[in-house]
Amino acid sequence: MTREDARLRPRHLALVGGTLAVCLVLAALSGLTRPDPARRNLEVFTEMAYSRAYESFTPNPWFADGKTLQPLQEGVVPRGARPFPYGDGPEEAERAGRELASPVDPADRDALAAGAELYRVFCVVCHDARGRGEGPVVLRGFPPPPSLHADRARGMPDGTMFHLLTRGQGNMASYAAQLSPDERWQVVAHVRSLQQEGP
Repeated sequence: MTREDARLRPRHLALVGGTLAVCLVLAALSGLTRPDPARRNLEVFTEMAYSRAYESFTPNPWFADGKTLQPLQEGVVPRGARPFPYGDGPEEAERAGRELASPVDPADRDALAAGAELYRVFCVVCHDARGRGEGPVVLRGFPPPPSLHADRARGMPDGTMFHLLTRGQGNMASYAAQLSPDERWQVVAHVRSLQQEGP
C-alpha cells in the first residue's frame, strides 16, 4: 500500500460509513410507512396538507371584517394588467385624448379585422353595424347612443374614445372587463374606418 493509498483510505471509509448511515436512516423511515394502502401512513405537519379552505363569499373568522374575499390594497396592480391612470368623467376623458395615441396602424388589416369582429360582438347591439346608433336594443326602447358619424364623434381624439371604452359614459358601461387594452384600440380603429366609409 502506498502512502497516498493510506491517506485516501480514511476518506473512503468515511464516505462508505456515511452512505451506510443514510441507508439505515432511510430503511428506518420506510418502516414507519405502512404497505397497506387502506391504512394511513404517519403524517407530520398535517395542517400543511389539510389546511382549511374558505370559499370566496363565506364568512371567515381570521379577518377583521369577517369576510374571506378581501379587496386589493391600494396601488396593487394584478399581474399582467396595465394601469390606466385616468379617472371617470369628461375632464379625464379629454386629458386621455390629449395624452394617448392609438398604437394601431390604420393600414394593419389584421388589427382592423379584429376590431370589426369585436365591434360586431360588443357594440352592434346599440350602435348598429354602420355606427348610426340604431342597434336592436334601441329599436326595442333603449335610449339611443349618439351616432358615431356625428361631428363630436368624428372630432373626438382616439385617446378620448379609448377612455370611453375603458371607463364608460352615460348609458354605456365600461368594457375594460370584456376587452383588453389592445382590443379596445382595435375597436377604436374600426370605428375610424366606419367614419371614413360614412353612414
